[in-house]
Amino acid sequence: MAAINPLSNPKGVKLQCELCNSPAHLQCSACKVTYYCDSDHQQADWVSIHEKICQLLIPLRITQPFSSSAEERSHSLEQLLLRKKHLIDLTLKEAQKHLYGGRHADVIPAAMHSLSFTIDVFGLATVELVPAYLILAEANIGLGHLPQAEEYLSQAYWTVLKTTDCSNAIRSKLHRNLGLLYSAKGEFEESLRHFSNDVYFASETAGTNHMSVTGGYFHMANIFFRQNKMDIADSLYTEVTDIWHAHLSKLLNVHVNESSRSMSSLEKDQENLDENQEAEALQILSAICDIREQAPKKDPAKIMHILHTLTMLHFIAMDWPKAEEFGKKLLLTTQQLPEEKISDDIAILLRLIELKCTAK
Repeated sequence: MAAINPLSNPKGVKLQCELCNSPAHLQCSACKVTYYCDSDHQQADWVSIHEKICQLLIPLRITQPFSSSAEERSHSLEQLLLRKKHLIDLTLKEAQKHLYGGRHADVIPAAMHSLSFTIDVFGLATVELVPAYLILAEANIGLGHLPQAEEYLSQAYWTVLKTTDCSNAIRSKLHRNLGLLYSAKGEFEESLRHFSNDVYFASETAGTNHMSVTGGYFHMANIFFRQNKMDIADSLYTEVTDIWHAHLSKLLNVHVNESSRSMSSLEKDQENLDENQEAEALQILSAICDIREQAPKKDPAKIMHILHTLTMLHFIAMDWPKAEEFGKKLLLTTQQLPEEKISDDIAILLRLIELKCTAK
């Protein structure tokens, strides 16, 4: 972590903390353009996002040299705008990674930066603000700060209502977060209504069997699980597993059927499974696996199905140790099934894992 320098503020100059806007007394010694009220806020910002954007902030916050021509000034402004848009994407992506990792406190600084840059570029009343509002809301739900989460969701909701061309993908994410809020408040019927809307808008965007609908199904299943409606919960967990199993099987088949191609070529075919989708899949499928393995009455076939899905996910993510670990569990579970032979797709997957692990 970069050191922090005590400040002796020049008379009349007011420096504000990067996180809370309180009077600042410390400066980041690396970029020298970022200030904090205390070392706790400096540490929180560093862990969340500042380490990655420290040097990127310098061109935004130092006085730019005077340009003599209109063309130079226009080019300078264009480059500044591109830098800000890059930071919007980078900070939002980092906030999302923290969120899927369950590091809710680390989400806040990164998402606040994204919100600040978005306001700077697009203004205060634009749908571009909604992704940052939603991430901040979900992080606060995770931290148990429900009033703050409700405030962010209200801002997102009214922004969406006022926007005629808001995408169904954004509407889906808004209803998912509203579902999470009402679930945290124990208002299950309202929560289920919003999760249903999440699935509806996700389906309108990508189809009923697309991986984007699985988040809504998964959270609905969790509600039914909490209500002890196990048959409904079980069917929804199965639906989520089926969708991911089918999608991951397609990606894996690219590798199997065109094995002469390089791994980098395989990665190009996986453009629809980005880092955050991978993280969401891991979060959802791992939770379902735990539920299956901890059930009072275990169903080996369902355990095998979720283990097969998770093994494919780890293989496609090129996490060979995890792929090997889950592959062994998959093989053991398959062998425990009565008269169950290892299917061709599982046998091929286990062979691919063995090849990758021996090649390390």
